[in-house]
Amino acid sequence: MADLTAQLARLRVPLGFVTGAAVLLVARPTWPLMAAGTAVAFAGEALRVWASGHLEKSREVTKSGPYRWFRHPLYVGSSILGLGVCIAAGSALIATLVLAYLGATLPAAVVTEEGFLRREFGAEYDDYCRGVTAVQPRRFSWERALRNREYRAVAGLAIAVAILALKAWLLPRP
Repeated sequence: MADLTAQLARLRVPLGFVTGAAVLLVARPTWPLMAAGTAVAFAGEALRVWASGHLEKSREVTKSGPYRWFRHPLYVGSSILGLGVCIAAGSALIATLVLAYLGATLPAAVVTEEGFLRREFGAEYDDYCRGVTAVQPRRFSWERALRNREYRAVAGLAIAVAILALKAWLLPRP
């Protein structure tokens, strides 16, 4: 089981591209769905950017910004973003596909990441998980967000929204 979990965690990004391509192929967006879904997706991406601007990946247990409230704000943001794309796409099939993707890959990523953090930071990470550690007084940093390559998720979302908008404009309505 541990091997499957690790494999799912490693395949999260490539499976995300396959899922994203399927979403864009099957999507039947309308303008009202696009407006609602895009707002939700941007909220999810905003959470991801905020988290990336606080995260010092593999260097510490981050406790500032959204890490004060969520152990995995990047994954929470991804889930909100995925919900927004489901809304914008206007398809129950897409919602099922995205939920299956998120339900399989994100828990695997969490288990793998938490194992790494426990091995690397031990009691400090356990204290953080129990909420018995002080919050870091750190400000958001665009430099940190760029170093964490969050611009790739922003660009991917922008491209997906553009393709969905093009489909909403070009597809005939019944």
